[in-house]
Amino acid sequence: MQPHLNQNDMEKQNIIIAINREYGSGGGEIARKLGELLGLKVYDKAILNKLTEDFNLTVEEIEKIKAKKVSWWSEFCRFYQQYGTGSMMGDTLMEDREITSRQIYLAEAQILRDLAEQESCIIIGRSGFHVFKDNPNALKIFLIANEENRLKRIMQKYNLDEQTARKNIEQADKSRETFTKTFAGVSRYDARNYDFVLNVSNIPPVSVAEFLAENVRKKYPNL
Repeated sequence: MQPHLNQNDMEKQNIIIAINREYGSGGGEIARKLGELLGLKVYDKAILNKLTEDFNLTVEEIEKIKAKKVSWWSEFCRFYQQYGTGSMMGDTLMEDREITSRQIYLAEAQILRDLAEQESCIIIGRSGFHVFKDNPNALKIFLIANEENRLKRIMQKYNLDEQTARKNIEQADKSRETFTKTFAGVSRYDARNYDFVLNVSNIPPVSVAEFLAENVRKKYPNL
């Protein structure tokens, strides 16, 4: 059980914004714009996959690296600079390839917790809402959109016909829900997992990001 923290204690801790989103909602773009507005780094599945795969990390290996290298955080920051924006896959299907290794998930969850100890940041996907469910300084957000908007966005973004776009959305929804239920043990569609559930249909991503930034600053004025 997490200890009760007063306002002063909370202000001293890092802020984690965990964003889940429906495929085709524009959630990835919104998260990155929010990062720009708040001056926070944005970590997505692509970066975490690249990190765990390149270094063949498990939870145990992460702890060994941290124990042996006092410059662990500096090395990770250099890694982020190298792969950060270049590895952002947004709402692509490649990003949604199903991860079946529980070790990889556990390693990524540990990396997320380590990030939270080092700095305030934004986490896209990876069941961040569950990883930080007991963190009083974690703001958990779910972005959704209606079918028409999702189809339009995917068709335009990837130059797809409606049938293919619809199939991709169905596959992505199934993959993400399966991943969440497998590793978090809950449904990603359960609104009780989040502080904000926003329908962003027909709203420009920058407007959504500005709305979120305004509310984040109200909740965490020292951010």
